[in-house]
Amino acid sequence: MAPPSSGPPSHLLFRGSWPEVRRVGDILRTETVGGVLLLAAAVVALVWANSPWGEAYRSLGGFQLGPTALHLDLDLTLAQWAADGLLAIFFFVAGLELKREFIAGDLREPRRAMLPVAAALGGMTLPALIYTAFNAGTSGALAGWAIPTATDIAFALAVLGVINTHLPAAMRTFLLTLAVVDDLLAIVIIALFYTSALHFVPLLLALIPLAVFGLLVQRRVRSWWLLLPLAAVTWALVHASGVHATVAGVLLAFTVPVIRRKSGPGPGLAEHFEHRFRPLSAGVAVPVFAFFAAGVSVAGAGGLGASLTDSVAVGITVGLVVGKAVGVFGATWLVQRFTRARLADGLGWWDVLGLALLAGIGFTVSLLIGELAFGAGSERDDHTKIGVLFGSLLSAVLATLVLRVRNRHYQRICALEERDSDADGVPDVYEGRGVRG
Repeated sequence: MAPPSSGPPSHLLFRGSWPEVRRVGDILRTETVGGVLLLAAAVVALVWANSPWGEAYRSLGGFQLGPTALHLDLDLTLAQWAADGLLAIFFFVAGLELKREFIAGDLREPRRAMLPVAAALGGMTLPALIYTAFNAGTSGALAGWAIPTATDIAFALAVLGVINTHLPAAMRTFLLTLAVVDDLLAIVIIALFYTSALHFVPLLLALIPLAVFGLLVQRRVRSWWLLLPLAAVTWALVHASGVHATVAGVLLAFTVPVIRRKSGPGPGLAEHFEHRFRPLSAGVAVPVFAFFAAGVSVAGAGGLGASLTDSVAVGITVGLVVGKAVGVFGATWLVQRFTRARLADGLGWWDVLGLALLAGIGFTVSLLIGELAFGAGSERDDHTKIGVLFGSLLSAVLATLVLRVRNRHYQRICALEERDSDADGVPDVYEGRGVRG
């Protein structure tokens, strides 16, 4: 059981309640499938971009499509539609998850939020400092300081799926909660540091459809023919304002009500929308964005050797592999050091190291920030892609080596966590029987 709310946490990497663990499991299954699709899309893009038909790939991404009415500048390329449009769905789902966690989930309690928030901050700060150290003397390169700060949960879960590693519930919950806080930090960074020239009129106008959308969802309206046009107009106006259009997805998500309940029939509206849109986000939006964003031509980037030694690529790679791992691991150790917390039963610091290395897999948001920092198709954007791909691959390999060592131990813990001796649908460990944690 969870410790009393009156004091600091007694465990780090706590398991949580059965409803929460079941919800996390459902989310991770969807994200794992999406991660496999993301990996496949990235591989296809890389192969195509470096094949004799590479020019066709670049022409496809540069094909322009969209209306130019109302002076909203929506005549975008397919690659821009993927980054600005489809990723708005990704951030809408992330916003729903953020609101749910802070209102009805584990992050509503400061003692439980302490570890994932500290780990996410550590995993953001140190990679940014490392990138800055490598690029302090390079003109214009510091714009990419935030590239290695993001963790791609779908990519990380795909790695776990490929290596067939069984993570205990406590580790799965920590990984997802860390990703939720990481998404919040990424949203703040994009909104504050990667906004182009701000136009206040369309930004203020965006508040009108946003308010109507919020009013309807607060009244539990689910009619798509009402909500989708309002969401589209909000997105278009935010895009025209100079704020990155994906922020519109977060703002829309924050208007959706979240129900706090210990038990009761049926999901709330936030859970309903998340159930509807998460498969679309994980299975379509993110893989399509990866397809258009990951296709870097190695020859066009000056050759693989030149790209990997470029300060931007080096800063990203070291930031993801070293900065993320040390930042997440170090922050977790500091929380344990300055509180009375201890690691949950059956878990050790080797397990924390594996999760910290896994957090170094940055892909979707890292590629997006790279495009915002340097401009899509620029030489530095190409170096960014190579740094992100190489750093994520190296983090995945290191995480695999660390986590596979403990896989049999994880399997035993998972078997205990799944045991249901009275066949009531709730495993014994969540009813006070079996292992503690």
